[in-house]
Amino acid sequence: MPRSVPLHRLLVALLLSCTVLAGTTACGGDDGTRASSSSASPSPTTSAQKQKWAKTRFVANAGLAAGATYQWIVKPYRAGKFKKGANGRTVAMVKAGVAGVFAYNRLQAAADNAKGDPLLSKAVAPLTAGIDSLKDVATRMGKGQTGAGDVDAFESVIDSVKDAGRSAGAEVVDKVPSTSQLGG
Repeated sequence: MPRSVPLHRLLVALLLSCTVLAGTTACGGDDGTRASSSSASPSPTTSAQKQKWAKTRFVANAGLAAGATYQWIVKPYRAGKFKKGANGRTVAMVKAGVAGVFAYNRLQAAADNAKGDPLLSKAVAPLTAGIDSLKDVATRMGKGQTGAGDVDAFESVIDSVKDAGRSAGAEVVDKVPSTSQLGG
């Protein structure tokens, strides 16, 4: 007399079979290729989508750089916080140094983003030397060696990047980063 198999064992076996089957079909097709883990993240497929995302990323990165520059470099400088003997000078200079490094990093990212859009790329390409020059300015700010020329350099590059974006249809708006974004 044949022995009966308990129902729960049949269900477990069926579930395992389906899992194995689903796993093998998800890992590759008949041609032996395997799906990559990056395929789970959305990515633009057409050149128009790539250009749209390039502009969006450019605007976000340039906006963060502009916001950090204004909030922690330009505004304190105009308020006299960088002058010798000013109350809170050391803290203002440290914040300016961190903001300078952050702004430089975001401007570099914005310049890289601009390469994804032909019009934006042409507008931003002449600004790369100015962006590169900010690396030394940010370092001097962190050491407390900031002058009017350094603040003007940051303002000038930010304004040029904003103008380049505007001419390419990518309006840049100042976005003040959080302190966690500055530190990250």
